[in-house]
Formats: sequence, structure tokens, C-alpha cells
Amino acid sequence: MRRSCYPSDLSDDEWALVEPLLPPPGEGGRPEKHSRRAVVDAISYVVRTGCAWRALPADLPPWQTVYWYFVRWEKRRVTLRMLDVLPAAGRHVDGRGGQPTAGIIDSQSVKGADTVGRDTRGYDAGKKINGRKRFIVTDTLGLLLTVTVCAASVQDRDGAKTALLGAYLTAPACRFVFADAGFAGRLVDWAHDVLATTISTVRKPPDQKGFAVLPRRWAVERTLAWLTAHRRLARHYERHPATSEAMIRWAAIGLMTRRLARGGRPTVRQHRRHLEYT
Repeated sequence: MRRSCYPSDLSDDEWALVEPLLPPPGEGGRPEKHSRRAVVDAISYVVRTGCAWRALPADLPPWQTVYWYFVRWEKRRVTLRMLDVLPAAGRHVDGRGGQPTAGIIDSQSVKGADTVGRDTRGYDAGKKINGRKRFIVTDTLGLLLTVTVCAASVQDRDGAKTALLGAYLTAPACRFVFADAGFAGRLVDWAHDVLATTISTVRKPPDQKGFAVLPRRWAVERTLAWLTAHRRLARHYERHPATSEAMIRWAAIGLMTRRLARGGRPTVRQHRRHLEYT
């Protein structure tokens, strides 16, 4: 067993949460040469540090093996199933019901590297960013429910439809979504008519100057900040948007397992903000 030596490695408590959610080893085939914990640690290392697959340290499994597992597990929708289980567990620890009844949606435009093809990238004129845009829907605790990645040129009201549809399928009880002013207009009517979901717009105070934490919206904005702290997500490197979505899910899974491993308790700063803004 490889000893834990990187900050991105899973602790024993975190691995106990992840291991049951992985598919069982194939029967009748060749025994797995590398432990699955080492493979998950390698994926976490790539997501957290932003290194290329080929630049994985020598004490981790070979990058070809790690990438093979990454692709194979995505085809088997492993990270999607994890996002069905881990947020519910986090809500139970926090004293909430397993299924959220309210969510928060937000978008973030991120520059694209030269590996991002022209057919999946665009220019966000408002943010002056050439790359891709990610849409996430979280519950009111900031736990990720669904993510959608598209070209940065896509308007919020258009890209949000796919994200809201994903939240509709992932959390059927979530019928109330908080959003900023960019999601107002026709999207509100579409969500009401098609998804039976109410979108509530949280607007900035008219006299606000500079940065201010807004009620309700702060949870999803905090989640975006935590996700962007993973260097692989600070810029879009993946050729396909689906791979970017998988990277975001792995980052969110790491955040959730760390939170559950410490008993679901927020830090002192998070607890103070929770009391002040909810």
C-alpha cells in the first residue's frame, strides 16, 4: 500500500465513503494490479494540482492506468451516482432531509487553453473571456447537484435550461431555485411551464458598492470559489465539455467527502456566515 504523501490524498474516513460507491471489480478477468484507492488518489492529484496526466508522480499508478479508470468510470456514470449519494448524506448530517426542496444556480466563465477546440469554445462579451462557461446547481448548503459546461458565448438564460433539467432529474423535490438577474426573463416562464420550477431572482441592493455577500446566492458562489481552487478547473484544458464536467464532479466529490469525514461540521467562518445570511 502506498503511503499517503500528498495533500490531495484521501484519508481513511474519506476512502470509506468513496469505496462503496465504486463499481465492483470485473469477474473472470485479470486481477487489478493497482489499488483503487491509489487510482482515486491519482485522479484527485490531477484535479487538485492541475498537472497533465503524463506528469503524474512516479509513486502513483501509471498515467495510462489512471486515465483508463477515469474514462471507464465516467462511461459507467460513477461520479453521477456519487452525486446522488454524497449530498444526501451531507444533508442528513446537517439535520436536513435527504432531498433538497430548494436550489441555487449560477454560472462562471473560464478561459480555455489551446487544447479546447473552436467548436466548443466561445467569447463571453460581458466578462471578456474566451473559453467555456460552467453552470452549476447546488442545494442551499452549497452541495453540488448538477453541472453543465458549454461555450462561453452561450447566454445564461439558454445554458441554464440544461442545468435546470439536470437538477430536475437529480433532485425531483427541488422546485424552487434562487438565481441572479442574469437568469431572469424568458427562463423564468420556461422553468415554470416545463419543469414546474419557480426561479426567484436575488438582486443586488441598488446602493451596493464593491463586493458584498448576498443572501442565498452566497452558497453557490462559495462553491464556485472552492471548485476554482482546484487548479485543473482554474482554466479549461479538456477537449470535450463532458470531460470538464467530470473533472468538476471529482472536485465536488472531494469537497463533500472532506466535509463528511469531519462530521459535516462547517468551519468557524462558514458557521458564522450561515447564521448571518440564511
